[in-house]
Amino acid sequence: MLINNKSYRTIWYDKISESVKIIDQTKLPFKLEVISLKKIDDVIKAINEMKVRGAPLIGATAAYGVFLAYRELKNKSKIIEEASKIKETRPTAINLFWAVEKMLSKIDYTVNKAKTEKILFEEAKKICENDITSCKKIGLNGLKIIKKFHKNRKEKVNILTHCNAGWLATIDWGTATAPIYYAKKDNINVHVWVDETRPRNQGASLTSYELNNEGVENTIISDNTAGLLMQRGKIDLCIVGADRVTSNGHVANKIGTFMKAVMAREFNIPFYVAIPTSTIDWKIKKYQQIVIEERAGTELSQITGLDDKNKIRKIKIYPSKSKVYNPAFDITPSRFISAFITDKGIIKANYREIARLKDERARKKTKNN
Repeated sequence: MLINNKSYRTIWYDKISESVKIIDQTKLPFKLEVISLKKIDDVIKAINEMKVRGAPLIGATAAYGVFLAYRELKNKSKIIEEASKIKETRPTAINLFWAVEKMLSKIDYTVNKAKTEKILFEEAKKICENDITSCKKIGLNGLKIIKKFHKNRKEKVNILTHCNAGWLATIDWGTATAPIYYAKKDNINVHVWVDETRPRNQGASLTSYELNNEGVENTIISDNTAGLLMQRGKIDLCIVGADRVTSNGHVANKIGTFMKAVMAREFNIPFYVAIPTSTIDWKIKKYQQIVIEERAGTELSQITGLDDKNKIRKIKIYPSKSKVYNPAFDITPSRFISAFITDKGIIKANYREIARLKDERARKKTKNN
C-alpha cells in the first residue's frame, strides 16, 4: 500500500545488506523509519518493543526470525531455544506460534545446511506472500458486505474500526481495512470512524495514517465515543481484526473490542471480524484458555507525541503513586459477532462453520501430498 504515494510492504528481505527490513511502527505517524534485522536478537527486540504489530505481521517477523536464527547458529538446541524466546514475546497472537512451528517443521538437521537455509528463507517469503493473498481475498469478500449497505443506503457508508488491522498489521492490504480499500477502488463512498485505541493509540497513529495515505475519509474518535455515534445512527457497521480466534468463534482482540461489540448488538449494528484462517486456534474452544497479555503500566501513564518544536517526546500524564493495570486484549464471545470475513468466505461465528475451514484445509493438504 502507499506512504507518501510510494508503495511499501511492512517487511521484506534486502539482499544487499542481507537483512530483514521493517517499518519501525513506534515512530509512526511522525516519522517513517526503516530498520534492519540481522540477527535473531533483533527480531525478538522488534516484536517485544512493538516495532512490528498485528498478528499476521508478528507471525511473518517470527518466521524470518527462525530463518535468521538458523543462519546465525546452525545448532539444533540453540535454534529451539531461540524459537521459544520468540514465542514468549507476544503470548496472545496465535499467528506467531503458527509461524514458528511452521518454520521449525522445515528444518532437517541431517541435510546440507546451505540447502536448509535456503528452504527456510523461501518458507518465510511464502508466509508473507500467502498473507497478502489472504488479505486480498478478505477484502473482496468484505466488499460484498459494504456493497449491500451502499445499495440500501445509496449514500455514504460509515464504518467503525478498533485498533489497527490495516496493512501495517499484515504484510499488505490488511484484514479489517482490506474491504474498505476495495470499496474505495470501487468508487463507493466510505467514511471510517477510527477508534483512538488507547493505550498505544494504534488507531490514531496507524489506522488513520494509513487511510490518509490511501485517500479514505476518516475521523479519529476517543474510545468512549462510539456508543454515542451508534445511538445517533452514525455507524452502519463495525469491522475489526483479531489476534486469536477459538475454534468455536470467540475473539481475542485489542482491549475495548468487547465493549464495541456489546454496544453494536444493543443498536442492531452488524459487527464483523476480518481474519485469515491462520488466526484460528484450532486447539481451544473456551475463551478462558486464551492467555491475555498484560503490558507495562507506562503504556498508560506515559504518552508520546510532537512538542512545539516538532520533536518526538514522551511525557507522563498520571500521578506518580497511582497503580496501573494494563491488559492488552479482551475477549468477545461469539454471540456478539455477526460473522467472520475470511479468505475462505464469510462464515458465522460457530464451531460448525469454522470446522468446515479446517476440513477444507485438511483436504487440500491431503491432495497436495
